[in-house]
Amino acid sequence: MVPKTQKALLVTEVGKPLVLKTDHPVPQPGLGQVLVRVTVAGPNPHDEKARDRGLFIAENLPAILTNDIVGEVVALGPNVTKYAIGDHVVGHAGFDNSYAQNGFQEYAVFDVDFSAKIPEGFTDDDGATLPTNVIAPLVALFHASTLAIPAPWTPAASNFDYKGTTLLVMGGGSSCGRFGVQLAAFAGIGRIVVVGGDEAELRSYGATHIIDRHASPEELTKRIRDVVGDELLYAYDAINPPATQTIAINALSSTKKGKLARLLPTGPVDESQVHAKKEGYELLNTFGSSQARPDLCRPFWERVPQYLLEGKLKPSKYEVVKGLDVDKANELLDRYRDGKRVVKTHFHVSE
Repeated sequence: MVPKTQKALLVTEVGKPLVLKTDHPVPQPGLGQVLVRVTVAGPNPHDEKARDRGLFIAENLPAILTNDIVGEVVALGPNVTKYAIGDHVVGHAGFDNSYAQNGFQEYAVFDVDFSAKIPEGFTDDDGATLPTNVIAPLVALFHASTLAIPAPWTPAASNFDYKGTTLLVMGGGSSCGRFGVQLAAFAGIGRIVVVGGDEAELRSYGATHIIDRHASPEELTKRIRDVVGDELLYAYDAINPPATQTIAINALSSTKKGKLARLLPTGPVDESQVHAKKEGYELLNTFGSSQARPDLCRPFWERVPQYLLEGKLKPSKYEVVKGLDVDKANELLDRYRDGKRVVKTHFHVSE
């Protein structure tokens, strides 16, 4: 039986640690939704920015964090037939002001359209590595507002030369970078050039060229251009702030109009550091929200179980924290804040 109240970790004041509340209301599923008992909640770097700077949440406190969630279905909303009670489902929480979908609580609501059943042979933790970290590069690569490479399941895919296309991925050591490589590979992109990350791992995902990130911006641009020449039209930056987004911009073609999709749209780039571009270039901001990009993300979520079973999507590494531990949660967010190395961490909320 589902209780009326639950434990939840809340941001009650921007810039202050999360606090544990023991009588937070349990949300109810609406049309096209299910209620789950949360088994895994996976914070990401943007959750630290929410806690400490108010990203997405400043005007709607108290707030609950984490958009990567897996849970056991305990109630169905009206007309839901995709799932049954007891199914284990991975979902991507929306960026709304109710926080009913977010993970740092014992029960959460999922949008059926932006979730998938965990397939046989995979764990809840495997599923929890996906949502934010795969949707951000999915939007960056395939949405019309960003690089606009046709998604491989769309009609436009039949007329696109994936094999003859080159993609640059900046930040191959990040979760969003690694999933970007996987998406590019299963789309069939012929040359996937990655800066940073573990070479063996990235090659196993389909990267064709891996470039050591330890160099000056000028040297990194030169290393990239030694591989791509003056032909690069598509770049995706998963990790750099504006000051070093010029690495990828300068790697873009100087004679053709290229595009850079960035995950950190925190300000303008320094145009004085950008090399001359005869046809200019496009700097495109990526909002990795399933709910904000339903035309792309809905059909992707329908295919997630299939992609996992076929090995087109490979879950990433993770560490586990048992329980809804407020001290551990704040410690993890502090590590993101302080720029320390973080392995994707999963909170086993129901343990």
